[in-house]
Amino acid sequence: MSGVLNLVSVGPGYEDLIAPRAIAALKDSDVIVAYELYLRWIMPHVEGKEIHTPPLTQERERALLAIEKARGGARVSLISSGDIGIYAMAALAYEEMSEDDTYQVNLIPGITSANACASLLGSPLSHDFATLSLSDLLCPWEWIEHRARHIAQADLACVMYNVQSASRQQGVYRVLQLMLESKAPHTLCGVVKNAYRPGQEVSIHRLDELPSLQFDMLTTIVVGNRFTQRKRGQIFTPRGYNDWDAKADSTLPQRQELPDGGVWVFSGTSDGNALAARLASGQSRPVVVSAATDHGGDVAIKACPGATVWAGRQGIEARRQALVASGAKVLVDATHPYATSMSEQLIGLSRELGIPYLRYERPSSFSALDGTWCASSQDAAQRAIALGKRIFLSTGSKDLATFVQADGAADRQWFARLTAEPEFIERAVALGVARERICAMQGPFSADFNMALWRDWHIDCVVTKDSGDAGGYASKVHAAKALGIPLLVIGRPPVDYPAMCGSADDLIAQLAALDLA
Repeated sequence: MSGVLNLVSVGPGYEDLIAPRAIAALKDSDVIVAYELYLRWIMPHVEGKEIHTPPLTQERERALLAIEKARGGARVSLISSGDIGIYAMAALAYEEMSEDDTYQVNLIPGITSANACASLLGSPLSHDFATLSLSDLLCPWEWIEHRARHIAQADLACVMYNVQSASRQQGVYRVLQLMLESKAPHTLCGVVKNAYRPGQEVSIHRLDELPSLQFDMLTTIVVGNRFTQRKRGQIFTPRGYNDWDAKADSTLPQRQELPDGGVWVFSGTSDGNALAARLASGQSRPVVVSAATDHGGDVAIKACPGATVWAGRQGIEARRQALVASGAKVLVDATHPYATSMSEQLIGLSRELGIPYLRYERPSSFSALDGTWCASSQDAAQRAIALGKRIFLSTGSKDLATFVQADGAADRQWFARLTAEPEFIERAVALGVARERICAMQGPFSADFNMALWRDWHIDCVVTKDSGDAGGYASKVHAAKALGIPLLVIGRPPVDYPAMCGSADDLIAQLAALDLA
């Protein structure tokens, strides 16, 4: 009698998500080989059968046992959750089979972790996507990084399996950093834990928020692409097969003629634009101003006459290609003092491409008399919750989650001032900030404006950053003192800049000292 080996997928965890063909295979089997947890989902269909449950770590032993039973003539079902052919038991079974085996093999597909988690988030995998396991037990870590880097450069949506375990804590953060090197920081992502099982948790984040989160082996991360959007509390990626280039025109840098041998100024701040304008009026070499958003590009066009503006959402690969193609001679990093990921990216490009790097940063304005210095956003969140009930955040959108999701945050009322970008407002609302507590305006603001706003909102604690005079820091200090409100100031994150300039004159002098031939 010839045996049968059914490789059975039982989906993410609920019986109603198991395919009818899988149930039929279970009922038709004499022997069941499975990890014990899976029996909870299939027990009504396997009662009275011969059941074997080698523990979780004995995957190969399970496969060998199922094959041995099939060779003996039994009808066997080897069980995996999700789809048995994806990061699961089917491959082990095929490895252990012999060419001269005579038993029949049937592989019954199931709902994968990728499908299940995507369905809880909406429809983030509607265009090309990849899956990536972060477990290095069966794959060298260098290969994982290599694949992650190329997934990010192709801007594929991605589902990450085996995200984090007790023995693998840091790998996921390295992969997220690789993603941020080529994907836009505002890329929408989903984090799903225990999909379709007890304790299910589903949340939506920006890509640059993920490095601050903790994960585990029951967590799956879904990373979108540049087109992924939010709607009705979920995310989706348009199919877009026919309009990739047309859509990209509004989200990527315009394909424009860039001057050869230029001085590239990475800006996005008022003082950065002022520096670029001065360079454009006094430098013999052309000046290119790079801004991270279309709005920033519009501002730079007006503020930097004589310079070429290169603007839009872009990743490291787009910057690398533009710098090489234009023969850039110098990188001037005039980004915001808290845009550390961008500065680190530019430092890396400088070293890789052999282009001199100069950091231009507005001086710090903090004095011990201004308020309380905080080492980080996490530190500021804890102090704010201890000090106030109605807390005003003048820290931008990036760190919003750190505050409103901190321990004790639910008992406080949060007010935020954000740049008037729809995505920033949607993000704040998604995090639970009431629309009537959002001030969506472009700064900087006067002390009188701050005083009027904080007085009307009955603010009793303000959190800001050491953004310097160009960022309206002094007016916030003045307003907080006038109203007697505690002011918490988040210190600037440390970055090992290769070269630092604190004034436009200093930077121009250093440019003159460089050999740009």
